[in-house]
Amino acid sequence: MTSHADPMDLPAPDPTDPADLDSLLTDDEKSVRSAVRSFLDKEAEPYITEWFENGEIPVIRELARGLGELGVLGMHLDGYGCAGMSATEYGLACLEIEATDSGLRSLVSVQGSLAMFSIWRWGPEEQKREWLPRMAAGDAIGCFGLTEPDHGSDPGSMTTRARRNGTDWILNGRKTWISNAPYSDVAVVWAQTDEGIRGFVVPTDTPGFSAPEIKHKMSLRASATGELVLDDVRLPADAVLPEVRGLKGPLSALNEARYGITWGALGAARSSLEVARQYSIERHQFGRPIGGFQLTQQKLADMSLEYIKGYLLAVHLGRRKDAGLLRPEQVSIGKLNNVRESMEICRTARTILGGNGISLEFPVIRHMNNLESVLTYEGTVEMHTLVLGQLLTGQAAFR
Repeated sequence: MTSHADPMDLPAPDPTDPADLDSLLTDDEKSVRSAVRSFLDKEAEPYITEWFENGEIPVIRELARGLGELGVLGMHLDGYGCAGMSATEYGLACLEIEATDSGLRSLVSVQGSLAMFSIWRWGPEEQKREWLPRMAAGDAIGCFGLTEPDHGSDPGSMTTRARRNGTDWILNGRKTWISNAPYSDVAVVWAQTDEGIRGFVVPTDTPGFSAPEIKHKMSLRASATGELVLDDVRLPADAVLPEVRGLKGPLSALNEARYGITWGALGAARSSLEVARQYSIERHQFGRPIGGFQLTQQKLADMSLEYIKGYLLAVHLGRRKDAGLLRPEQVSIGKLNNVRESMEICRTARTILGGNGISLEFPVIRHMNNLESVLTYEGTVEMHTLVLGQLLTGQAAFR
C-alpha cells in the first residue's frame, strides 16, 4: 500500500496560482514564459498605458525588432530564421504578451500566425527566403487581408478580385479592419480569381496599394488598424501563393491565430484578476479590507475558477497541437470559451475596483475594451458557436 503525506501538511497553494497550474509546464516552457515576461516588463509595461491612451506605438519598429530578437515572431514555425518552438510555448508567449496588452499580442499573432504562416505553408521557396527571415527578425512587418467592408464572417463572398494580364496579375478591391496595415512592409491578400480564391504576397510599396489607418477606435488602441486599398495593383506571376486554392488557405492561417487567442485572452484575464485580488486586500471599507466580504470573495472565487478552467483547456489544446492531433473545431471551443470567460473576468474585476476600475491607472478597463475586439476577430462568437453546434448535431446552421 502506497504511503501518502497528509494533505494538510503540504505547503499552502500560492494565491496567484491556487490550482498549481505551473506544475503542468516543463522547465523549457517556463523559461520561454520568463523570457517573454522579462522583455515586456522592460520594453512595454512602463509605456503601454500611454500608447493605449494616445492610440499609437511610436516605437513600433524598435519593438518589432526586439520581439524578433526574442524569437517570438513566427516562433512556432521551422526554418527561415524562425525559432521552431512548440505550440504550447507559443501559447504561453501569447498569454504573457496579452497580459500586457491585446494590441501587442495582435501584432505578434498577425505577423506570425497569419502573414508568416501563409507564406511558410503555401508559398514557394523563393517567397519564403525573401520574406520569412526578415519577418522573423522584425525587420519587415506583415499584415493579412481577408475581411472586407461588406464581407466578414462570409469570406467566400469577397469581392476583391485578381485577374491575369499577360504573365502578371492585376488586383482591385478593398479590405478593412486589418491589423498592422498602416506600417506593414508586406500584405498577404486573398482575392477572387477565375481559378477560385487565391493568395497574393503584395509588397506595400507596390503602385496602387495604400493602407489608410482607421481612427477613433475605443479598443486595441495600442495596435494600428487600417484598410487595404488595391487600385490596379500589378504583381508578377510569382506573387501568388501557388500551393493552395479556395478558402483552405486563409482558414488554415486563421486557425493558427485562433489557437494563439485561446491562450492570449487568458493573459488579459490573469492581469485583471490579480489586480482585483490585490485591490481587495488593500482597499478598506466599513473598517476592513473589501476582500473580507462574502460577495467580493464570491467574485474572486468565480473569476479564479473560470481562469483555471480556461488555462486547463489551453494546455490540453496545446498538447494536442504539439502531437499533431488538434482539429479546427477544437480550436473553436478554445477561442469561444476563453475569450468569453476572460471578458467576464475583466468585467467582474472592474466591479471590485469600483470607480477606480474605469481609470487607466489600472489595466482592467483597457483589457475589457480590448477583449471586445478579440471577441469579434478571427471568428465571432456566433460563428464558433455554430462550428461547435455542427459538430454536436451534424447539421450546418450557417445559412
